[in-house]
Amino acid sequence: IEAVAEMRIAGLVDAKGLIGSAEQTGTDRMIAEGRTHAYLIHDGSEAGGPRITVTQGDIRAIQLAKSALYAGARLLMDEREVEAVDRVVLAGAFGAHISPKHALVLGMIPDVPVEKVTSAGNAAGTGARIALCSVAARREAEALVRQITKVETAIEPRFQEHFVAANAIPHATAPFAGLRETQPLPEPSFNQSGSGEGGARRRRRARD
Repeated sequence: IEAVAEMRIAGLVDAKGLIGSAEQTGTDRMIAEGRTHAYLIHDGSEAGGPRITVTQGDIRAIQLAKSALYAGARLLMDEREVEAVDRVVLAGAFGAHISPKHALVLGMIPDVPVEKVTSAGNAAGTGARIALCSVAARREAEALVRQITKVETAIEPRFQEHFVAANAIPHATAPFAGLRETQPLPEPSFNQSGSGEGGARRRRRARD
């Protein structure tokens, strides 16, 4: 997550999630892989170590995961009829270890000030301990659960719309103005089918 977000900040990945070529980005760490490119983070092969890259497939996996997360949050916002949130609380091991700044750059969560993104840790485990140790807390939980409205993302009419818009990094339509005030994002545009004269020739042949 942090590697992909930093690549977006550095202008090595465009808003569509495409990795640029060495020519487009100005760095020889871009490695051609067929019709796509990968970014070389570390090459320890000469010393018998690992060769670590971020591939176009890695970017796509991040896009799919973060789009589902954002779309879920956006559906809850729709349910509450709000266009913005004051804070974001992340639960579980995921929330405990993720960088709030990089989550915002990717558009994984709604746009809020980075200091308003906090971690609840193992919320389920803590809740279970509280319920076991306190009869009053257990009764409160039993009352609250009856007030919950379940939102089934799979059958919500707007889920696909939110999901597709969230594929962009950080987002295709949401401005993420708060994020951009503190972290400007370059706006390169990389053509996955190629660049320059060679790419143009391929496109002409495809049209012919």
